[in-house]
Amino acid sequence: MYVMYNAAYIYNGHIDTHHTSYKHFRRRIEQRSSSEVHVASTPLATGRQCLSGFEFDSVCQRLALDSPPRDSPKCKSAQDVTEGSLQGSDDKVSNDLRPFTVLSRSSMSPQDKAVMKLAAPPLLNDYYTNLLDCSCNGMVALALGSSVYLWNSETHSLEGHLHPSPPALAPAQPGRPCRQRQAISSLCWSRDGRALSIGTRRGEIQVNLWDVEHKSNVRCVLSHLSVVRALSWKQDILSSGSVLGRIHHHDLRAPTPLVGVAAQQGGVCSLEWSPGDDHLASGSTDGLLSIWDSDITGVTRSRQPVSTMKQPSAVKAMGWCPWQRQLIATGGGWRDGELRIWDTHSGSCIDSVPTNSQICSLRWAEKQRALVTGHGLPHHHLTCWAWDSPSLSPTYQLAGHSHRVLHLALSPRGTQIVSAGADQCVHIWAM
Repeated sequence: MYVMYNAAYIYNGHIDTHHTSYKHFRRRIEQRSSSEVHVASTPLATGRQCLSGFEFDSVCQRLALDSPPRDSPKCKSAQDVTEGSLQGSDDKVSNDLRPFTVLSRSSMSPQDKAVMKLAAPPLLNDYYTNLLDCSCNGMVALALGSSVYLWNSETHSLEGHLHPSPPALAPAQPGRPCRQRQAISSLCWSRDGRALSIGTRRGEIQVNLWDVEHKSNVRCVLSHLSVVRALSWKQDILSSGSVLGRIHHHDLRAPTPLVGVAAQQGGVCSLEWSPGDDHLASGSTDGLLSIWDSDITGVTRSRQPVSTMKQPSAVKAMGWCPWQRQLIATGGGWRDGELRIWDTHSGSCIDSVPTNSQICSLRWAEKQRALVTGHGLPHHHLTCWAWDSPSLSPTYQLAGHSHRVLHLALSPRGTQIVSAGADQCVHIWAM
């Protein structure tokens, strides 16, 4: 097996020190995977075998995610292993540390050093989750296992944590142990910062709404029967996307909250309403970026997107441009590595920049007219891009994570970037 280490390959104990490019590294992985050799281990065991030709290949990733790791090669393609979950190394943060414990602090922030480094055990190393968000009030929410921790970005203090519990209406399943808490796969703040929606990944999937001021559960919705990977708010409407490609729209004021349903090709791994609430963008594991209109009513799966764009890898890193509202940015995974800007009115890509890296996350910084991306292999860095329509140009990079930067959030004033990595660390950077 090949392992990337300081721009060298380690193969069966022998080190190849020649210069290694990202594309070369990727090609070697593909060659090894074609010979049916494991590319990397994964902590996300399927817990059961999958038949060849199973219609939902990506479903393997969600089955029995809390069970002990097993060797199930039939359930993992090379892309699933590399995009979905790479086993971390021994330099992960110890689980003995409390979440948001300060590991290091700096009074100044040069471009290669974070202002603060915080512990985040046990952050799940899963490319397809969305576990970090910052509210308009500066409250950072981070899901760690079955809990959500709330950290104030203004006072740099931990405000508390929430424990979603399984819904009372969920029936017990024969032969399956009762679980008091469910692992979290996605979360999202409402735009007014008053409610936090939480999606879980096991059994009956629930979306929890939290009155953060009183730290209490105010509504629970039994929505999907598969992992809720992404959430997005449109005023009082909460939209959710699942691993089976279902998009549900909930009006939480109504006695029966489900008001609309749609289905896309491939599992949903990103979901976001546009700044003007006139379009919804959904990204799929099949590499499709779908744009939906604002008419969400009707419980039918025959609804079609108004436009669809294609890229070679999963559309997980995605975000609408706040000041040019017809534009949306997407990042390519390890098989692609391209940062793209799309015009959703014409359905065309107006700019594409190779990053030679897996793009795991991205956020727009409106005040700086910039775009921030979080990367995986080979360098695990952040990049800040200047956007001067119609072209992107890199301005600087931020290095500090030892594993891929899975999640990004920006403070409401646009002065801080919050990044959460597979090294189980949270970094606070000065923008």
